[in-house]
Amino acid sequence: MNATIQFTKDMTFVGKGTSGHWIVMDGAEKVGGSDGATRPLEMFLIGLGGCTAMDVVSIMRKKRVPFTDFWIELEAPQAKDYPMVFTNITMTYHVVGRGIKAADVARAIELSEEKYCSANAMLRQAVPITTRYEIHEKE
Repeated sequence: MNATIQFTKDMTFVGKGTSGHWIVMDGAEKVGGSDGATRPLEMFLIGLGGCTAMDVVSIMRKKRVPFTDFWIELEAPQAKDYPMVFTNITMTYHVVGRGIKAADVARAIELSEEKYCSANAMLRQAVPITTRYEIHEKE
């Protein structure tokens, strides 16, 4: 895997990884940016969420879990001093559907954490990651 980051202007950058897709990053106005795109550290957190989301949805589909909606909320407080790293990360998985078994959801998350999600494997070496889930019964 590789990536290229290209400066455009002010504090706006574009990046492209091995997949060849460009993304835009920008800084807040207070640091000279135009506040027009996602911050790089936000992308880090979004990347973690996307990595585990793809795993969990794939595993639940294979287990034929009857979910109709799914999302993850991630919370990551930052240290007050630079480099302002994440002090911990909490991921709450939300699964919506009828007749969903908690054990199936828990196992999908466990497999993602312990076997499949490379972002989780890297980050948990540096910051505590807590996961929980909520099953929302659809009427």
